[in-house]
Amino acid sequence: MKTLSQEDLNKITPKMALSLLKKGNIRFIDNLKKHQNLIEQVVATSTGQFPFGVILGCVDSRVPVELIFDEGIGDLFSVRIAGNIVNDDILASLEYACEVIGSKIILVLGHTDCGAIKAACDNVSIGNIPKLVQKIKPAINKVSCDKKIEEQGLMDLVAMENVNNSIEEIRKRSTILRTLEQKGKIDIVGAMYCVNTGVVTFYEWFLGISSM
Repeated sequence: MKTLSQEDLNKITPKMALSLLKKGNIRFIDNLKKHQNLIEQVVATSTGQFPFGVILGCVDSRVPVELIFDEGIGDLFSVRIAGNIVNDDILASLEYACEVIGSKIILVLGHTDCGAIKAACDNVSIGNIPKLVQKIKPAINKVSCDKKIEEQGLMDLVAMENVNNSIEEIRKRSTILRTLEQKGKIDIVGAMYCVNTGVVTFYEWFLGISSM
């Protein structure tokens, strides 16, 4: 498969970008991956890159975004941080991908059995970890019930809510990305990856003005 050119990227719409991600995950879970000549892709992208999307995901080693979406070198920006939370550097990375390069979709990707979510639920307090898990606390507060939050199903609900919170932070804190979305130049979508099955579930109710 050839790498994307500027002309290729210009032809891709946000909806097409979402479709590419969905189809790629289907290929992944069906073990029908497209042929990739990675060395050719290294050479082809040595003079420039035109990724169609940017994934804000967790650092978890079980969630390698290029693999689970069956994409190659130069196809996706991968922004990774424990708990897929948002800070100023993350926002700058997303702005660069979409405003400077022209990527058409931001996918905020949470996952099941997330260690960062568990750390926040367990109030881990070593080193710099409290600074990170504090950003996950709003999601815990929204998933309120009488059962113990440590139950796996509830932690996964927190992970889903945390995806929602990250999307809200992106829209609230970045005028650039909010404007691009309002103009229909990008979509911002939430999703969850299941570490047991490899399936990505897309939550398109997170889509903003451009998709209504």
